[in-house]
Amino acid sequence: MTTSSADAPLELDGWEYVTSGKVRDLYEPSVESPFSDQILVVTTDKISAFDHVLPTPIPDKGKILTALTVWWFDQLADILPNHLVSLDVPAPVEGRAMICQRLSMYPVECVARGYLTGSGLAEYQRTGQVTGITLPAGLADGDRLPYPIFTPATKAAQGEHDENIPFSQVADQLGLDTAERLRQATLKLYARAEEIARERGLILADTKFEFGVEAANGRLTLGDEVLTPDSSRYWDARAWAPGGPQPSFDKQFLRDWLTAESGWDRRSKPPALPDGIVQKTRQRYVEAYERLTGKAFFA
Repeated sequence: MTTSSADAPLELDGWEYVTSGKVRDLYEPSVESPFSDQILVVTTDKISAFDHVLPTPIPDKGKILTALTVWWFDQLADILPNHLVSLDVPAPVEGRAMICQRLSMYPVECVARGYLTGSGLAEYQRTGQVTGITLPAGLADGDRLPYPIFTPATKAAQGEHDENIPFSQVADQLGLDTAERLRQATLKLYARAEEIARERGLILADTKFEFGVEAANGRLTLGDEVLTPDSSRYWDARAWAPGGPQPSFDKQFLRDWLTAESGWDRRSKPPALPDGIVQKTRQRYVEAYERLTGKAFFA
């Protein structure tokens, strides 16, 4: 079953709706359920751009992101445990939902960058640094960094922008030991994922992880989505050409149409997407999944 930005929350046996993010719905066990320490995470087909949820869903996007997250969990399981408990979910959300261990999440986006682009590039052009980390002079958009860097960000409320912050601010907020654990985990996970992506002809330019701890044992645990085109920037290694924006496996077609062709004033509600933009966007998500996993995607 496909959900869109206009859909009301589903009624799911054994689960009660809690809240929605930009593209995910969260449910907690109903009173009679034995799974009080778990949550149900449902990934919809909604898509966001420029901090707006768009009125047109991308078919199968929720299934693609869920399947890719599960695949990455398997690739990274020897580095850090994750919050996935089961894929035995209610039938209406089969394929797009995960039963997960409830975590106490750290209030920081743990971003790893191996290449200079996006908000990191903008900050570098102003200051020569990214979140307080000084980088060599003369770097261009798309350049590979001398080494991957940890560039944390705040977790902004829906409709607001995340803000890059220095490591020292994370240490002040969470304590130096915890901040260092998050940095080391982020960079270790990125290194493994970057190597895997490169073997498949893709560049993992940057990505963000979210971590939490289990109440029972305080164990650092990987949560949320992992290494999807929504949380990561993937480029085709064959087409990589530093010096300007790189084609990426995400919302590029959609963003380009919104900024160049739609006539949308961002102070108003975003417009519906044309069928051609929807299909091109879907295909980029499918291609990312298939190239990374080596498996054909079947809805």
